[in-house]
Amino acid sequence: TGFDSDNSSGDFSEANHKVPEMLDLDPHQSSRTGKHNGETEIQENGIKRHRTSLPAPMFSRSDFSVWSILKKCIGLELSKITMPIVFNEPLSFLQRITEYMEHIYLINKACSHADPLERMQSVAAFAVSAVASQWERTGKPFNPLLGETYELTREDLGFRFISEQVSHHPPISAFYSEGLSKDFVFHGSIYPKLKFWGKSIEAEPRGTITLELLKHNEAYTWTNPTCCVHNVIIGKLWLEQYGTVEIVNHSTGDKCVLNFKPCGLFGKELHRVEGYIQDKHRKKLCVIYGKWTECLWCTDPTTYETYKKSEKRGGEQKKKLVSEEDIKSENDEADDMPEVQDTVQFIPGSKLLWRINCRPPNSSQMYNFTSFAVSLNELEKGMEAILAPTDCRLRPDIRNMENGNMDVASKEKERLEEKQRAARKERAKDEVEWHTRWFHQGTNPYTGTSDWLYSGGYFDRNFSDCPDIY
Repeated sequence: TGFDSDNSSGDFSEANHKVPEMLDLDPHQSSRTGKHNGETEIQENGIKRHRTSLPAPMFSRSDFSVWSILKKCIGLELSKITMPIVFNEPLSFLQRITEYMEHIYLINKACSHADPLERMQSVAAFAVSAVASQWERTGKPFNPLLGETYELTREDLGFRFISEQVSHHPPISAFYSEGLSKDFVFHGSIYPKLKFWGKSIEAEPRGTITLELLKHNEAYTWTNPTCCVHNVIIGKLWLEQYGTVEIVNHSTGDKCVLNFKPCGLFGKELHRVEGYIQDKHRKKLCVIYGKWTECLWCTDPTTYETYKKSEKRGGEQKKKLVSEEDIKSENDEADDMPEVQDTVQFIPGSKLLWRINCRPPNSSQMYNFTSFAVSLNELEKGMEAILAPTDCRLRPDIRNMENGNMDVASKEKERLEEKQRAARKERAKDEVEWHTRWFHQGTNPYTGTSDWLYSGGYFDRNFSDCPDIY
């Protein structure tokens, strides 16, 4: 989840780092975005209009080098190193997890399908879409404090979500989401293991993701691919995902195997995803291909193999960019997709499963956030009175960074980490064990592995025994 720690050494204090100048906002942006943290506009249809911009643009990182920090830390555990706040983005890791829900329409689509193969296709697209928001997001989220929480209810999208930091060493984040129509439950726990390879930082995923489609009495489980940030010594930071993701339907025995391909020597495989869905008898039912940064398609195995053989023979099939006309001719659902040009080699007859959302025009000045991510830390009028006192939106270092007060944010971050250290020492002195509030350790009912399960009761809003972490 990053590098911040309550064991960090004073050698890496942020107080000694100079904060660079702000980037200029789009001059038209101020009149376009309306209110930021006070009030939320209501559209004519009664749905809340969420903010489209952050209160302040991001700071330039050009004056800072990740390597200048990491070179002093070779051989140390990365979770115990504090990085300057300028390398952060103004979101907690708990809020970053919530970005799984950006493409919730894919869960809704899975719930609506009668065919189990089509349900698996939508679930596979949802699993890929969950990592798509990380594209070009080289800023690290804030490490959640022990006991920190985040809730999000989106009536317009039909879900509510709650997460809690249930462990600090190792850092473990647990989450639970449910459809407001009681049609699905989505839950899991994440505790990535960080490795520093000299030129890159690798986050190996740990923890199981579970999606239950209640209407169909089905449960799917999977683990995310490995995430790697390159060029931490010199050059432009860039990110890739690689590894094999296996999505298992525990009701039918169907399985989807997705291979997130590593970049390769010449970057030919960059961002590519290829895989297939097979039934319980290991018969391939369809092939899935695309890029996690762009789109995902599926076709039947025979068509796929024929096309690949034709390619190798140097036939008439040639690589081409997929235009909007191609999509509309092959898939009626394309009208609902944003107009983004892909670089995926299109196989005629394929069905479009998912396509990445367009980002705001000023996204590069907002930490490359998606429109969904921009709204996550929004503090609406009256919300403070009903939120748990441990909610990320109330965290002062993140709030100050979002508002452009970098010096204050840095000091607040150090204060919160020191408060966490002091609380831990006090518990050790009194031999008091930490107890999580909304989740408990248990066993995943489908995989049989250790997991963190939602205890319930959060939305009753009894927050009297929540810890004082801010």
